[in-house]
Amino acid sequence: MIRKLAKAGLTALLAVSLLLTVWTGIRIARDPSLRPVIDRSREEIVAALDRAMATEATPARISERLTVLLAETPRNWVAIDAVLQVAEERGLPYDTEAITKARNTDFNLTARAVQCASCAWDVRNCRLSAELMCQAPVALTSLGDIAGLTRGALAYATGDDVDALEVGLSAVGLGATVLIVASGGTTLGLKAGASVVKTARGMRLLSPRLTATLTRATREGIDWAALPAVRGTDDLAHVLRPAVLGPVTDTARALGRMEGALPTTQTLHMVRYVDDATDARRLANGAEAMGPRTVGRMEVLGKGRFLRATARLTNAAAGLLAGFAGMILALAGMAAHLGQTIALRLLRRLA
Repeated sequence: MIRKLAKAGLTALLAVSLLLTVWTGIRIARDPSLRPVIDRSREEIVAALDRAMATEATPARISERLTVLLAETPRNWVAIDAVLQVAEERGLPYDTEAITKARNTDFNLTARAVQCASCAWDVRNCRLSAELMCQAPVALTSLGDIAGLTRGALAYATGDDVDALEVGLSAVGLGATVLIVASGGTTLGLKAGASVVKTARGMRLLSPRLTATLTRATREGIDWAALPAVRGTDDLAHVLRPAVLGPVTDTARALGRMEGALPTTQTLHMVRYVDDATDARRLANGAEAMGPRTVGRMEVLGKGRFLRATARLTNAAAGLLAGFAGMILALAGMAAHLGQTIALRLLRRLA
């Protein structure tokens, strides 16, 4: 009798869990607003990151990060200074002698002059420090966009290899007004974000996954045959395909928001953690919530914990997880019951 009741209970649990899972899945599919994961508010992000830092920002963690960062060549002083800021705000000890020695080596007058000249000549030689500003007059303005678009048009017209991503980002920067009509938002954020992506790409800060996604979008989102005929920004309306360029504009707009919350060098540092437009949006949300404390949190917590603090599960997701859990428990119980039945039968035969 008990075995029959247990079997009936497990069957009922399986049926209810299956129905709950299917019903929740249908709701999510029919209503886009019922996303399994949603962005947290600024207040929620601050609270979540503060909780994480309370457990992770230890003297051992600070020492570990500084040791790794000081051993890099070239040193990333944006990250180093951010970790030092965390240590100072929490009263944690660190090796001041090692920091002073490294800083004197990297920032003496001769080293800065050489680095600035090298950065101004080629953005690939720029470091994430003040020397980046030697490249800013070209890299972060429309001058760089015009040059990139011109190089791409000439290369296409003469049959040479075309840097599709450079051309695409330049076109997005110059044609921001055209793209805004299709995708919404502000022109300023999109233009600034496209410049940030292009500069980060030149400095080899883009992840392979993001580079592949943006390159594919720009190859398919531009009418290359019409590109050589472009003579001004008005002509870009006939060259750009806004719907296809969605990954580029979404990423650029998010990074434009981030640059509004952080200095340019810190924004470029954060770009290395972006793998897609969703990452860019959530990191921008975190930057707007934390401001100048953003990089320190990222360096101490790592990308995974930082991003988890910017999003949360919805009730729909909780229902879906409950359905899956119920199915797993029911199936496990039924499997155990079946195993027990088979074992008892074998014992009877042996007896």
